[in-house]
Amino acid sequence: MQDLVTVFGGSGFVGSQVVRALARAGHRVRVAVRQPARAYDLLLLGDVGQIQVVQANIRDKDSVARALDGAQACVNLVGVLYESGRQKFASLHAEGAGNVAQAAQAAGVTRMVQVSAIGADAGSPSIYARTKAAGEAAVRAAMPQAVILRPSIVFGPEDDFFNRFAAMAVLSPALPLIGGGKTKFQPVFVGDVARAVVGALANPAAAGQTYELGGPAILTFRQLLELVLSETQRRRLLLPLPFGIANLIGHVGNLVALTPIAPPLTTDQVAQLKVDNVANPDLPGLAELGVEATAVESVVGSYLYRYRKGGQFAEPPELDAGVTPA
Repeated sequence: MQDLVTVFGGSGFVGSQVVRALARAGHRVRVAVRQPARAYDLLLLGDVGQIQVVQANIRDKDSVARALDGAQACVNLVGVLYESGRQKFASLHAEGAGNVAQAAQAAGVTRMVQVSAIGADAGSPSIYARTKAAGEAAVRAAMPQAVILRPSIVFGPEDDFFNRFAAMAVLSPALPLIGGGKTKFQPVFVGDVARAVVGALANPAAAGQTYELGGPAILTFRQLLELVLSETQRRRLLLPLPFGIANLIGHVGNLVALTPIAPPLTTDQVAQLKVDNVANPDLPGLAELGVEATAVESVVGSYLYRYRKGGQFAEPPELDAGVTPA
């Protein structure tokens, strides 16, 4: 087997696929998570003894140092889509990322991949985007050779985008076109992101580089919701929702985030939707890491079928799908 790679946040949607990809590439993998009891199913993704699960919290420097003991490389995937309890953007995206990079440098770890996000910008109106940028800066300060990956919205069987709106379409007569549905996205397949992480660790030329990861197509928010309705065979009104009204709903979502319930929308997410989420063509991407981008249309049907009235036994989407224009 190859080097030991410590993966912080390996039990999440993207993290589990990164762990799988690293194991398939022959690496030994140490998965560092806050709650190990929820991650032991990851042991099945590799050979016996190839994957280890340990406790670590990237807000706790001592636990981060223990998780990196003996590792030759590390990957930081820790992030949240909204703030809740002690899980704050600044403490995870910025301070936490810095803790990992500093501990990695001190431990003699030679390679690091920091998974950030397209839109990371110190001047952004979104706290999420600003703290992602702060995390990149903290990582670069401690480990200049670290590789930064910025994916667009990530899709796959357990994603938070297509599944959320597909579930909404089951219950609601309308789906919201926030800001008119004009915001552009470049959805990237979770498996491609995982392969990009492996490629970034394996390629010496990637050291110190920033990659923006997007799929082969750029789609508007409206087009993404139309795809959801097509795949789930639901006829729903696509209702334009001005940013001002969306922001009011976001304030309610901010209060919901104080509870264990996931908010439908927050003010920070509204701020993010005002900016296109598309890869910068001047930066390297999946191709430079040896990954061929997967089209969103070729994958989403394999898991959105569960939201159809007939489930997997429903007729193909083109026979019974439609969108009611607003």
